Amino acid sequence: MSTADRYREAGVDLDRAVEAKRRIAESVASTRTDLSAGLLGAFGGMLRLPGGISDPNLVMSTDGVGTKVLVAIRAGRHDTVGEDLVNHCVDDILVHGARPLAFLDYIASADVETDTVAALVEGVARGCREHGMTLVGGETAQLPELYHLGHYDLAGTIVGVVSEAEALHGDRVRVGDVLLAYASSGLHTNGYTLARKIVFDEMGLDVDDVLPGVDQTVAEALLAVHRSYWKAVRPVLSEVHALAHITGGGIPGNLSRSLPDGCSAVVHRDAWEVPPLFMVLQEHGRVSEDEMYHVFNMGIGLIAVLSAEHLEDARRAAEDAGVTTWRVGEVRAGDGVQVV
Repeated sequence: MSTADRYREAGVDLDRAVEAKRRIAESVASTRTDLSAGLLGAFGGMLRLPGGISDPNLVMSTDGVGTKVLVAIRAGRHDTVGEDLVNHCVDDILVHGARPLAFLDYIASADVETDTVAALVEGVARGCREHGMTLVGGETAQLPELYHLGHYDLAGTIVGVVSEAEALHGDRVRVGDVLLAYASSGLHTNGYTLARKIVFDEMGLDVDDVLPGVDQTVAEALLAVHRSYWKAVRPVLSEVHALAHITGGGIPGNLSRSLPDGCSAVVHRDAWEVPPLFMVLQEHGRVSEDEMYHVFNMGIGLIAVLSAEHLEDARRAAEDAGVTTWRVGEVRAGDGVQVV
């Protein structure tokens, strides 16, 4: 028995891994930009910093898509969660005013199913191409004793850049500023442990069933791609005082991270219409309103803090990018976030 046969017997198939890497290389190559350096398939990814940025700061973030991958596995649809991953990370560094430059992904599974891995990376590559960002590399790991067969985890790291003079730290926020909310495209990438329990266990639905009151199948509603706000916000970044990406922890847990001491944000619940998906989850899951606002984004994926005089500029930029916005509140003296 050869070394490869013994490794395969133990649970790791090197031959399938080679084929997966070949298909991955095609996706990676499609994201090369004029900042790309080095060779495909090297041990590390290389990138040139763009010119013309004074006092550049690198902005980095790492994240995953959580148990949304279990919905993708159940539906047999794997390309959208890769795009979710990229857009989530883009939004995280957008909060600091950073332009996305490079991305790395990490896929771990019990076995390397070539079509699945290729679909995951193509989703990542699609997200990168949409932002003019290079997928500089990543890792595909076979870990048969850590994961159930057919299951995988997906994570990514993003690198961006911003001039220190243009970086958003929250220190520009002033009492009297207004809050502009940007519509989410669904659950985005948080709250899925609770959402799955409600939809699959308590409502007894499967991925191909129509979700009552939503007019979409369960798969369509739960796998809607996490929206990127880069194109909606980039034109007015110089007018924005702070940004908050509404992920796990909801509006209260994330908006508070963007406020300086002495400033409190008041968010008015009647300023926007919560999408039906969230109402269905609340009703069938018997979830309190307070918990809903701490677990889910409730239809708002990003909140910008800016002066009232720049509000219409920001709204027009969002509209041009196809994103609905609402003025949902204001900044007052105090501390913390109130959703009233």
